[in-house]
Amino acid sequence: MLCWMNGEYKEAAELTISPFDHGFLYGVGFFETFRTYKGQVFLFKEHMDRLRTALDEFHISMPYEDQVILDVVQRLDEESGDRDGYFRLNVSAGVHEIGLAPSSYESPNVILFRKELAPAARGTEKQGIWLETPRNQPESGIRHKSHNFLNNVRGRLELHSLKDLEGLFLTAYGYVAEGVTSNVFWMKDGQLYTPAIETGILPGTTRAFLLRLAEAAGLPVNEGLYTKEAVEVADEVFVSNAVQELVPLSSIGEFPLPGASGVYYQRLHTDYVQAIDEMKESGLEWS
Repeated sequence: MLCWMNGEYKEAAELTISPFDHGFLYGVGFFETFRTYKGQVFLFKEHMDRLRTALDEFHISMPYEDQVILDVVQRLDEESGDRDGYFRLNVSAGVHEIGLAPSSYESPNVILFRKELAPAARGTEKQGIWLETPRNQPESGIRHKSHNFLNNVRGRLELHSLKDLEGLFLTAYGYVAEGVTSNVFWMKDGQLYTPAIETGILPGTTRAFLLRLAEAAGLPVNEGLYTKEAVEVADEVFVSNAVQELVPLSSIGEFPLPGASGVYYQRLHTDYVQAIDEMKESGLEWS
């Protein structure tokens, strides 16, 4: 697998990071995951804005402009035969002595990984499972996509397959939060519902875009604190992330759902795909 680290293209086996990198010692680092469509990244600016917000809060420099990262994404796709790929952009704090001494991190390790997209047709359903692991509270006012991913890992261990299942977290107070790798939405009586950012969920780029699509479609949008019982009586439930787009759930616990046949799921996913197609045709970022 060809990767890019600190301005150089390297094979995965050639990548090395010091054990004194604070991303390893203390989990000081952040990342973004996204995919390409004909070499273009959907909502790329939103991904980079979210990453830079986290880096700024934790005083980590980012030595590369967005266009540099985008050029590397396109090069890695080209080196893979012009196939679209799954990307992870990783910014680790960099090397310092043991101890929480630095007031800023000026020499981070920046790595862009690319792997092949897992084959999955749009509309492939998953089953929703309530997790026993509660969603933890974020370290900041909002949750960042950080190296501190243990809560997600603990939830993932409850599932025998992420391909077929999506584990859904509740907060310690019993409110619906998010999935192991997704944000969650449901429809009830023609209205769209999703947990509020105040529950401690990740402010997903796809989540925000989906809310914009729903409002443009004239759907009432509700963000708030909801118990799992509200989801269990929903008309439709689906989850979202930047790589898998919108994923319909065929059940939540023991309660059946319409899955991919859901009218609102089909409507919103069609609008989402149309926005991607417009980006591909124009060659410009969707806004």
